[in-house]
Amino acid sequence: MGNLVAIVGRPNVGKSTLFNRLTNSRQAIVSDEAGTTRDRQYGKCEWCGREFSVVDTGGWVVNSDDVFEGEIRKQVVVATEEADLVLFLVDIKNGLTDLDQDVALILRRSKLPVVLVANKADDGKDLYGQYEFYKLGLGDPYCISAATGSGTGDLLDHVLTKLKADDVDDMIDGTPRFAVVGRPNAGKSSIINAFIGEDRNIVTDIAGTTRDSIYTKYDKFGFDFYLVDTAGIRRKNKVTEDLEFYSVMRSIRAIENSDVCILMIDATRGIEAQDMNIFQLIQKNNKSLVVVVNKWDLVEDKSPIAIKTFETAIRNRMAPFVDFPIIFASAVTKQRIFKVLETAKQVYLNRKIKIGTSKLNEVMLPIIEATPPPSIKGKYIKIKYVSQVPDTQIPTFVFYANLPQYVKEPYRRFLENKLRDNWTLTGTPINVFIRQK
Repeated sequence: MGNLVAIVGRPNVGKSTLFNRLTNSRQAIVSDEAGTTRDRQYGKCEWCGREFSVVDTGGWVVNSDDVFEGEIRKQVVVATEEADLVLFLVDIKNGLTDLDQDVALILRRSKLPVVLVANKADDGKDLYGQYEFYKLGLGDPYCISAATGSGTGDLLDHVLTKLKADDVDDMIDGTPRFAVVGRPNAGKSSIINAFIGEDRNIVTDIAGTTRDSIYTKYDKFGFDFYLVDTAGIRRKNKVTEDLEFYSVMRSIRAIENSDVCILMIDATRGIEAQDMNIFQLIQKNNKSLVVVVNKWDLVEDKSPIAIKTFETAIRNRMAPFVDFPIIFASAVTKQRIFKVLETAKQVYLNRKIKIGTSKLNEVMLPIIEATPPPSIKGKYIKIKYVSQVPDTQIPTFVFYANLPQYVKEPYRRFLENKLRDNWTLTGTPINVFIRQK
């Protein structure tokens, strides 16, 4: 199970700046205006050879002062339910506020490890401000400056001591893991019940810790895999919180721990921003994909043209990655339910494909000869040889060229498309690298 670290705190204490610092990116927009972060930011942080996921909880706050505080409290509750560790950010320049105290109260009640981080300690004089934060009852504050990076190394060292060691899942013995993901009410629970409800011969129900997704061993019809269920683990009294955010936090876990993601889309609502958020998580984690358009029984127009239009709309939204299966199903009437599993299994096998070097060169070199990479500055780029890298998480191909630095993204995409034309790589992402021969 990967560890999930949530950054919480009132607006404008520098959550996004810290997020960018930890994930080595500029994903989150940073500005002096409170409430800039509207999207939930998600990224990976690597430190001393260990990796964990970071979620910046900025984007919940509805921009009006009276709602601010309720929303922030809500966001802290969500974070404490889903994360393994909370970084509680306070602003050393502004000092302690009532809102900080409110957040601290929620954090003290949760049994979660919390690290208190005093941000904006840009010079030595600021450090005197740290002592008032002892009032929060959350231990020693770590003084950092997210903007300049000072103090973040010590902070990360400390974070690693608080996180559980990445336990390699002994329960998963190379058996494929299929995660059912999608936004609330797309029919995740129903489809899982449809999968396992037929004659109830689930062999094991291995629940992770209470908050983790539930693994169900499934072996019927010659299939053998784990279903990772992201649905239906919600404690009912908590549903009032922001469902959309929940579904993303919840999916992060399931997606990271799976091989193939079955993304559920509600046929009656079409593809929405929330589906795209989850799709981007799947892509970021290099997972294989099967899209299931659920509730197809409720759609009036089932003509081939309607199906084609729907498919095109989905692929257009998800471009440039368009090589994935789309299945129109209904969990309620069990229409094409079995096909979903068959397709997921096929996509998993595509992910494990091994292509012989001689076959690769035999097919790809003539294609490259016919349409070589465009010459740049009068230099001709020659690709002489191609091979597949063994034992990688997703199919990875290396093309050896004399001037790899001149091969641009469009040509790399062209090569990827040609690989997809000649071999069955449907549903799985692939890597294409150009290296010096």
